[in-house]
Amino acid sequence: MSRIKHPTGRLAEMLLIIMALALCFLGYLSINVNRTGALPSSFILHMSVLAAFALATHFAVRFLAPYADPLLLPAVLALNGIGLVMIYRLDLAYGSGSIFYVGFKQALFTLLGVVLMIITLAVVRDYRKLRNYTYLSMLLAIVLLLLPLAPIIGRTINGARIWINIGFSIQPSEIAKICLAIFFAGYLTSRRDALIQGGKSLLGMRLPRLRDLGPLVVVWAASIMILVFERDLGTSLLIFGLFVAMLYVATNQTSWLLIGAILFTPAVFIASRLFSHVQARIDVWLHALEPEIYSRTIGGSGQLVSGLFGMADGGIIGTGWAQGSPSLTPFANSDFVFASLGEELGLTGTLAILALYLVFVERGMRTALTVKDGFGKLLATGFAFTIGFQVFVVVGGITRVIPSTGLTLPFVAAGGSSLVANWVILALLLRISNEARRPASRESGVIDTAELEAVIARQQHKRAGGEGLESTD
Repeated sequence: MSRIKHPTGRLAEMLLIIMALALCFLGYLSINVNRTGALPSSFILHMSVLAAFALATHFAVRFLAPYADPLLLPAVLALNGIGLVMIYRLDLAYGSGSIFYVGFKQALFTLLGVVLMIITLAVVRDYRKLRNYTYLSMLLAIVLLLLPLAPIIGRTINGARIWINIGFSIQPSEIAKICLAIFFAGYLTSRRDALIQGGKSLLGMRLPRLRDLGPLVVVWAASIMILVFERDLGTSLLIFGLFVAMLYVATNQTSWLLIGAILFTPAVFIASRLFSHVQARIDVWLHALEPEIYSRTIGGSGQLVSGLFGMADGGIIGTGWAQGSPSLTPFANSDFVFASLGEELGLTGTLAILALYLVFVERGMRTALTVKDGFGKLLATGFAFTIGFQVFVVVGGITRVIPSTGLTLPFVAAGGSSLVANWVILALLLRISNEARRPASRESGVIDTAELEAVIARQQHKRAGGEGLESTD
């Protein structure tokens, strides 16, 4: 019996992974040659570890999600690899005794992210079952967002109270964004018709009924609480943007975008008047080059201005790996890693990095368009939007398009919680895309050509019989 196998895209994925690894290898090579003129003794070890990470993820996808989109994983591996290379380069500048020496930790977090990605693919065989945990996900997300306010485990770092310490530091909001995406997708799938029909009309906008508005109010209140008490403008903006975007996609009503702006904008304005840390970020955004703002010990624009001058020094093609001075900018490997990359890789390099993010977001949105069930569409949309919007907020803050928020660049910046959470997001997107691209024969992934030919023959026979009847008449 002859069978036609459907292409899975795994060969293309492997070739793209090899290209991503080649970029990382060339980065490590350039850094060491430019600094010392020779390769370090640990070069082979570093490259072997990166290759092992990549191969582990590829074979996990090949066996656990064979029809998943072949571009998602290579894009993430390239971004994560570029981040490791940049952090390694900054570690050499800081020195092993510095508190900013974080390359080894970032490699461990990458390993943890890879392991959790594989576990997620193995455990979540049917993403639709996540809809059963819609309200549990909301409750867990709210608890995670409020944990940093706890008196014992909560920690304030660099002016923001967004961390907890349970033997090691965790940023709960990174896990909460996954839970919120699941909640939003499940809630909006079940309440879509009610939200579209709404209640009374006001100024041409169809307002929702109070019982349908309840979860929106809860999420809005949680966002404002984060903004006010935890001094985390970035997470607040990300959560609220995620909700409004998914609500717009679910209902296809632009009025929800206006309602979201009406809810969020006054809160930010009031907070900027009542809380100094919010006003300080706005001052830095608007008046970064003024001497008074620049010279502030706390809440000054020194970091932002240093990053801007670094990117300006990089120009079009950059200074080259290890040829610039990105370590002069505070937190160059975390909050301002994009400025570090802009200095040494130039506009060309940063545009290539943004293109990788664009590929990731586009393939995530394509998955949302292709998958057939509403829950999967909204969940894929939420995850793709989360990564894309976070990139916009981070890059926009560094380039002074919007106020700086303190978020980190996904997959690239130093930070364990963000990196691990984003690898889990990748796993769930791969699971959804596997379902979206799976052929009709779900058991074997092949089509029986003999059966197909028999069906075609029966259809032709019926058509010929019908024509014969018509001719006898």
